[in-house]
Amino acid sequence: QVQLVESGGGLVQPGGSLRLSCAASGTILSINTMGWYRQAPGKERELVATISSGGSTHYADSMKGRFTISRDNAKNTGYLQMSSLKPEDTAVYYCNADLLVPFMGGLTRSRAVWGQGTLVTVSS
Repeated sequence: QVQLVESGGGLVQPGGSLRLSCAASGTILSINTMGWYRQAPGKERELVATISSGGSTHYADSMKGRFTISRDNAKNTGYLQMSSLKPEDTAVYYCNADLLVPFMGGLTRSRAVWGQGTLVTVSS
């Protein structure tokens, strides 16, 4: 059973910083793209940032310059460093990853997995 577990959310004041972590566990052969998404109350889930296995990054426009996505392939862990946080950044943040896992008959397959989410609240 493979899973992603996020951590690091919490309450932070406007202008503050937080670092989220996303740890993948289970029998994983490799991790392709990892990404962070968020869903604010009453809104649809939106992309925050993605990072490829080679380290290429992509950010939503509103996060550029404030958020930094990174990963440690040796630890099967992704990170989202958030700074200059605003009240409108309040949301549940979800990690997503494309995992290469063993399949029957010695084959492999790709699985897209979501974490359970971690709440980030930006408020004074």
